[in-house]
Amino acid sequence: MEELDPPLPDSRPPRSGGFQPDFRDENRPKRVERQVAGMKQLSGHPDGRGLRIAIAVARFNEYVTRRLLESAVSTLKKQGVRDADITVAWVPGSFELPGVAARLAETDGVDAVICLGCVIKGETAHFEYVAGGASEGLARVAIEIGKPVIFGVLTTYTTDQAIKRADESGLDLGADFARAAIEMANLHRTIGDRA
Repeated sequence: MEELDPPLPDSRPPRSGGFQPDFRDENRPKRVERQVAGMKQLSGHPDGRGLRIAIAVARFNEYVTRRLLESAVSTLKKQGVRDADITVAWVPGSFELPGVAARLAETDGVDAVICLGCVIKGETAHFEYVAGGASEGLARVAIEIGKPVIFGVLTTYTTDQAIKRADESGLDLGADFARAAIEMANLHRTIGDRA
């Protein structure tokens, strides 16, 4: 296995409680292949250098989605993705994310698509239709096109819950979505290299 430069460190402090993956292993090679009990295991890694990432972001509840976007872009850059390799496409709402995600994923110059949205439960069933349509549509895009599509649509009961999940001083899920996109894009490349 070819040894390449180690990934850039993850500068975010670990969360308290629960499983926290350690992306800071400086000895981790670009391609991770291990023999375990006779089987080969593949995984991605957090080095974003050379990746091209598209972000589809919903304008509805923009006071939340813009926070997710800013954190995602910041994290992509920290992990080595260049400004020129990040594309942002705005859509009206979360229900429109799958269509644009499909178009972005079909582009040769895109390794992964991050979809950011926020649906907050109100007094009607609209919440269920929008959240369900977005999740089912994005899953279908990922399967049919064969590129990573990251589901970054917050589905919360209150505005406070949404802000807590989007804010960098809170759960900072925008950063998590960016890291997931990098890891999955690298895993897809590893699988492609072995095909």
